[in-house]
Amino acid sequence: MRPEETVDFHIKRTWQSISKMYNEVASRFESTMATGFVLLNIDVEKGTPSTQLGPKMGVEATSLSRLLKSMEEKGLVVRKSNPEDKRSVLICLTEFGIEKRVDAKKAVYDFNHLAQKSLGDKKIKNLIAGLEELNELIVAAKFQNQ
Repeated sequence: MRPEETVDFHIKRTWQSISKMYNEVASRFESTMATGFVLLNIDVEKGTPSTQLGPKMGVEATSLSRLLKSMEEKGLVVRKSNPEDKRSVLICLTEFGIEKRVDAKKAVYDFNHLAQKSLGDKKIKNLIAGLEELNELIVAAKFQNQ
């Protein structure tokens, strides 16, 4: 089987294209795709527990920790004590972080609008359903192999 005939080849190639595109857009705002992804996954009003961010985004704790430190230094986020659980820390957006979140949200909206316009409802729904099913298959296989 040639690489071009495999599912993972096309997923990886497409993800690399998407990642490159988002990084190019983010660079215009002196940011990165990873930073934008974090901004979009933090609850604007309440903040998000740091322990929930990694799993929510599928990011390892070490990488997330470095990214959050960088985002703190840039004034995008602050860490606050969680009033519901004093052992936990909330990651909260600053005003600047909220502004940059708007930029990230627009980039995601624009890409999705373009994809929707180009592919149409049926293909988008089928694509999402297929990817969700593949992800379930991967998770199931992961547990079967342990």
